[in-house]
Amino acid sequence: MPSGTLLYAQSGGVTAVINATASGVIAEARARKIKVLAARNGILGALREELIDTSKETPSTIRGLAHTPGGAFGSCRYKLKSLAEDRAKYERLLEVLRAHDVRWFLYNGGNDSADTALKVSQLAAEFDYPLTCIGVPKTIDNDLAVTDCCPGFGSAAKYTAVSVREAALDVAAMADTSTKVFVYEAMGRHAGWLAAAAGLAGQGPDDAPHIILFPERDYDEAAFLARVKQVVERIGYCVVVASEGIRTGDGRFVADAGGGKDSFGHTQLGGVASILAGRVKDALGFKVHWTLPDYLQRSARHIASQTDLLQAQAVGKAAVQFALAGRNATMPVIRRTSDQPYRWKIESAPLTKVANHEKKMPVGFLRKDGFGITASARRYLEPLIRGEAYPPYGRDGVPAYVTLKKVLVKKKLPGWDG
Repeated sequence: MPSGTLLYAQSGGVTAVINATASGVIAEARARKIKVLAARNGILGALREELIDTSKETPSTIRGLAHTPGGAFGSCRYKLKSLAEDRAKYERLLEVLRAHDVRWFLYNGGNDSADTALKVSQLAAEFDYPLTCIGVPKTIDNDLAVTDCCPGFGSAAKYTAVSVREAALDVAAMADTSTKVFVYEAMGRHAGWLAAAAGLAGQGPDDAPHIILFPERDYDEAAFLARVKQVVERIGYCVVVASEGIRTGDGRFVADAGGGKDSFGHTQLGGVASILAGRVKDALGFKVHWTLPDYLQRSARHIASQTDLLQAQAVGKAAVQFALAGRNATMPVIRRTSDQPYRWKIESAPLTKVANHEKKMPVGFLRKDGFGITASARRYLEPLIRGEAYPPYGRDGVPAYVTLKKVLVKKKLPGWDG
C-alpha cells in the first residue's frame, strides 16, 4: 500500500450531505489502509496545525456521518488570495503538510475551494513536494462548472419544493380573509437553481409558486407588481419565490444590505423577501407574509434526497481513488447519462475547468416571461430530488445524529499567528 497521510477538509457553507462525502472519504481510505487527518474548521485548521485524527472515531460513527447534517469537522469562509499575495500562508500550509507526511489533500467545497486546491497543487509542484490535490464538489447553489449537479443541491432543492408546496396550501386555506401574498426567499447569489427547484412544487399554471424571480433575469418592479395583482385577482392568492441575488437592470442587488463585503469578497445581502413583501403591501395593499429559511434549507437532513445522498457518498469515494491514482489537480464530477430512466456516473475533471467558473441557469430553463421554469428545467431538476433518505430517529422523537470525538494530533511546528 502507498505510504503517507491523507488530509481532508470542509469549506464554505455546509449542506445536508457534506458529511456523507466525509464518510465516503474516510471509509474508502480505511479500506485502503490510508491514515486520514481532518483539518478543524477547514483550511484554517490546516494553517493552525489543528488536525483531527479520524482513526479515533469508531466505524459506526463514521457510518453515522452519512445521515448527520452540518460540517462534522468544522468549516470556514476563508479566502486564500493568489500565490503571490498570500505566499507566506501557502508556504505555512506546505510546512504543515510536510510535518505530517500528507501526500494527498482533499478539499471539500465550492468554487473558492476548488481554486484553493488548485493553487496548493501548483505550490507543491514548485517546491517539488509530492502532493496530490483533489477538489471535492459541494454546494447547494449548484453553480460549479463541468459537473451536472452538485452534492448538497438535491436535498436543498427537495426541501425548497416541499416547503413551498406545504406553505402554499396554508396560504390557500386562509386567503379569503387573511394573507393574499406569500414570499419565500431562496439562497442563490448569482444563479437561480434553488429558486427554480421551487417550481417542482406545482404542475399546472394555477399551482404555486405563481412567480419565481431569478438572478439571471433583471428584476422589474412594475412588471412584478402587475403580475402579483393579476395572480391574486385570478386565483385569490399569490406565492412568490425569489433568489436572494436578484438584481435590477443596473446591476444593483435588490437586497443589498449596505454591509460591505464578506471574506470571499461577496456583497452582504439583506433579505429580499422582506423587501418584496414591503413593496407589495405598500403598492397593492395586500396582506403579505414572508419567510427567510436561511440555514434551514441547507441543513434539512430530515428530508434529504436519496439521489443527493448517493452522489455525495460517491464523490467522496472517488476522490480517494483519484488521489491514490495520482490524478493531481482534479475533481470527481457527476455526469448524467440518461434522463429517463435517470442514470449518472462519476468522471474526472481538471480543476482549471472548475475553479473561477460559474454555472448559471440556461436560457432554455427559464420561461419566456421570466417568472417560472420550463419543461426542460423540470426534466433536469426532478431526478435530483427523488427518493427519501430519512435519518434514524431516537426514542425522544428527534433524529439520532452522531457527534465526533475530534481528537487532535500533536503539533510539530511553532504556532501560526496569521
